[in-house]
Amino acid sequence: MQNYEESVSFLGTWGAFQRRAFILLCLTSIPSGYNLLCVIFLLASPPHHCHIPVHSNLSQDWIQAIIPVQVAGQLERSSCSRYELEVVQNLSALGHTPSLGLGHNLSALGSSPEVLLSSLKQESCKDGWTYSTEYYESTVVSEFNLVCSDQWKQPLTSLAYFLGGLSGCLVSGQISDRFGRKPVLFGATAMLSIFSSAVAFAPSWPVFTVLFFMMGVGQIASYIAVFVLGSEILVGSSRVLFSCLCLPSVYVCGMMLLPGTAYLVRSWRHLSLIMTVPGLACMPFWWLIPESPRWLVSRGRLQEAELVLRSAALENRVEAPQVIFLSAKVEKAESQVAESLSFFDLLRTTNIRHITLKLWLIWFSVSVSYFGLSFNLSSLYGSPFLNYFLLSVVELPAYLASCLAARSLPHRLSYVGFILMGSLALLLIQITLHSFPSITLTLVLLGKFGILAGTGVLYMFTGELFPTVIRNTAMSSCAMFSRVGSSISPYLLQLAVFYQFLPWILVGALSLLSVLLCFFLPETFRQPLPDTIQQMADTQRFRWPCASIPPTKDDGKSAKAPTTAPEIICTTRL
Repeated sequence: MQNYEESVSFLGTWGAFQRRAFILLCLTSIPSGYNLLCVIFLLASPPHHCHIPVHSNLSQDWIQAIIPVQVAGQLERSSCSRYELEVVQNLSALGHTPSLGLGHNLSALGSSPEVLLSSLKQESCKDGWTYSTEYYESTVVSEFNLVCSDQWKQPLTSLAYFLGGLSGCLVSGQISDRFGRKPVLFGATAMLSIFSSAVAFAPSWPVFTVLFFMMGVGQIASYIAVFVLGSEILVGSSRVLFSCLCLPSVYVCGMMLLPGTAYLVRSWRHLSLIMTVPGLACMPFWWLIPESPRWLVSRGRLQEAELVLRSAALENRVEAPQVIFLSAKVEKAESQVAESLSFFDLLRTTNIRHITLKLWLIWFSVSVSYFGLSFNLSSLYGSPFLNYFLLSVVELPAYLASCLAARSLPHRLSYVGFILMGSLALLLIQITLHSFPSITLTLVLLGKFGILAGTGVLYMFTGELFPTVIRNTAMSSCAMFSRVGSSISPYLLQLAVFYQFLPWILVGALSLLSVLLCFFLPETFRQPLPDTIQQMADTQRFRWPCASIPPTKDDGKSAKAPTTAPEIICTTRL
């Protein structure tokens, strides 16, 4: 669609029509951001211990001692066992008192023989659990008792949510290409709100998991649709500003609203109901946001596209030409070329195969690090609401830093610098985790900043490596591996059973792996954008990210260089 932007140039880039679409589309991303990591609060696991029935008739000493004390770095009460209740009841009735000593003896008064607790047998929590209400009145975990022998259901539920996102990533693009951007955007937003309210009434864990999966589908599908629609309606500098800075920033603002809501509403069912509000508030935008004229042209619906553009011309107070689109031959020719290449062409030649496999591993590693960092939030001290809010706020300067670095510095150097900063901060956490809570939180925020800023550069870098004829397919494949990484990230917390710092070490190590792989990719900064697979830069055996770039042959594409960065930002943000 090479002549599309020339055909709509009469509208300008920042008229009343563009401003309206810009603002409304940014606001439409709030429901998606608001629901992104709702798993952190809905599936929070409060501190818990075995429930002791009220009518057990135990003395106060035995009520305190019936829960075993474990030593795992620090003293803490057992979450999944207690001393046998019948035995303890008999000991309490006989006037015995619990003791941590080395044997049976008499108390200081000589009247109450003490019982060595380690000599008593333990049993599972036959009467259920008692959960702390310091931060949460109720969660999915506490209501359905997803602890101890059923603890495996916690990460599985999170996995279902992210698998829903993976499914939405695969399906929404095809549906959007066939039925339009606008129906998919509002359909996915409605889907997110409907299933968010439905989970609030889930009677059991299996039902909740199925509904949670559907929420994941709607969450990612709505964000993809709003991004694509904005990128196609806007042109020039307004499109760059929308896709690179403003849309992600408003998306983060949606994320920042969630911890505040969770702080005020401590019940997971009430929180789920409130999560439907942003999506419902966006429904009236259906009558204010137009369908993508670019998509209408690509489908041969020229009259509908011209109707949208003439309405925009009236709003911008400019005069539209009598004939906006002469024919659709160019568009049809280009679509035929795009359809001639498939996913398997990413692995056809040796050069593109090496680049593709490296990028898949990089996207997988970075995604595991990003989401693993968010899930490890529960292991930090302090209020989970404040911690999550700070982790969301740090994304704003990260987006800005990545945008500035990508425009001014070599992309490999920018990516390596940001990711190294983030991974080293995460590796240092094992030194400060229990001793210095404030320093630990600072390191976590620094790690989140580095990983997210590096991810922002990676979007642009990936798009510049692949040629035009297969760029969308390549970006979709990288997004798919990113979603695979996010799907397994909930299981990182389970590794703390083997070693409490293992989740943090793994997150940092995966970030370092992505840095190592990046050394073997070619630099693309200020290089002409490749159009065909044959024009792709060759992979490097080993090259420092700041190494000089050999001059390219002048093949008549040097004029493309100044416009590479804005175009890539717009076409590869996903």
